Amino acid sequence: MAGSILTGGEVQKLAGSILTGEEVQKFLKETEKLGSVLGLDSIRELMNELGNPQEMLSVIHVAGTNGKGSVCAMVSSILQEAGYRVGMYTSPAVFDRKEQYQVNGRPVSEREFAELITDIKRACGRMTEKGLRRPTLFEVETAAAFLYFYRQRCQAVLLETGMGGAMDATNIIRKPSVSVLTSISMDHMKFLGDSLEEIARTKAGIIKENGFAAAARPRDEGVRKVLEEVCEKKNAKLVYAEKEKAENIHIENDRQEGQNIHIENDRQEGQNFLCFSYGSYGNIRLAMTGACQIENSICAIETAELLRKQGWNIRNDQIRRGLRKARWEGRFTRLCQDPLLIIDGAHNEDAAKKLRETLKMGFTNYKIIYIIGVLADKEYDKMLEIMMPLAWKVFTVTPNHPRALDGAVLAEQAEACFGEGLAGTKAGPSDILCCGTVSEGVEKAFACARKAAGEKVMILAFGSLSYLGEIREIVRRNRL
Repeated sequence: MAGSILTGGEVQKLAGSILTGEEVQKFLKETEKLGSVLGLDSIRELMNELGNPQEMLSVIHVAGTNGKGSVCAMVSSILQEAGYRVGMYTSPAVFDRKEQYQVNGRPVSEREFAELITDIKRACGRMTEKGLRRPTLFEVETAAAFLYFYRQRCQAVLLETGMGGAMDATNIIRKPSVSVLTSISMDHMKFLGDSLEEIARTKAGIIKENGFAAAARPRDEGVRKVLEEVCEKKNAKLVYAEKEKAENIHIENDRQEGQNIHIENDRQEGQNFLCFSYGSYGNIRLAMTGACQIENSICAIETAELLRKQGWNIRNDQIRRGLRKARWEGRFTRLCQDPLLIIDGAHNEDAAKKLRETLKMGFTNYKIIYIIGVLADKEYDKMLEIMMPLAWKVFTVTPNHPRALDGAVLAEQAEACFGEGLAGTKAGPSDILCCGTVSEGVEKAFACARKAAGEKVMILAFGSLSYLGEIREIVRRNRL
């Protein structure tokens, strides 16, 4: 059936019943064992088997080291406010694989996902019958996104790269509406290069001939030169998102006198807003309150501006409302108020700096308890140097991940990074405890942190995204 795009119903009619939930998970687990393979040959063959639905989509392609998911969520929210039907594909999954595929904020259903994987499994079978390499898990997940958004008749698609750019499976897109580059820092050096310039060149591979590119203005001169050289060579229009142009930065609460703010989705009592003024847009309010979101939101604004230049109907008020409503779980997300519990996926040096900036901007009157779990191939020593001086107590865990760092090793590293905490506190060796693996460790860490918490105490769980879902489940089970 190469070259023909089938609906889920047609797949079932032509090839029999769809896979069960167990069969879907079995196929995905078997595929995961194939590991990661950079390159576009296999995804091209797979998409050809599926009829190349990606060719019929209007894509905003987003790469970078930190902030990709947040920018995708913001642009998606803006486009929904402007009346567009919007698909969004992000990775990795923070809480559930199906959350990677959203249309107007709604995750793909179990039934729809089973139909997609049924079609893709059969396409993979046809490839292996031809002697071609079986696609990897990320290639399968990416193909599912393209097929789903086509079937859902999406008018716009926010597409987040995996770890790279040029050789990332998502880069099969030939002419995106806008190529977006968020902040670039050291990460995944084994695959992307051991210098900022090399990493930037790899990620800039999503920029296409005669295209449009929006980028967070790099602080590193070498990275700026790389982006500008790539755009000049490809005759692409480049605009920078410059967070330095944000003025009057402050935090407001929706209960403050004289405010009448209503957030239509997932509104929490006492919602804080990160506010700033930006050019002709006036006052921007963000429910996503991490300090890094200033740069991310300006990147989203500049992306919307480039879309507008191409004829997309997007008004300034829709941009403001879209930014105000945007949510992205796992990025300085408040899970509960009593105790105050925040989760954040900061997992490298640059993200840790931005997380520290957020704490010093709005939480200097809090004692802060950390729950930390990281992967061994991350620069966790630099993260600890940045974050530990603000800690009051620390509980380390071992994430349930093949590349996890033992929590006991992390605790030893943390002991070397003491400093003066916020709210006049200072952690010492007795304030650091390894709580073990995810199965018992996260539960124990949360129980210990909750016991220690009191008035003006924040629990901050950060590090690898791979264990934050467990934190959320604990909160739900305890109905906090």
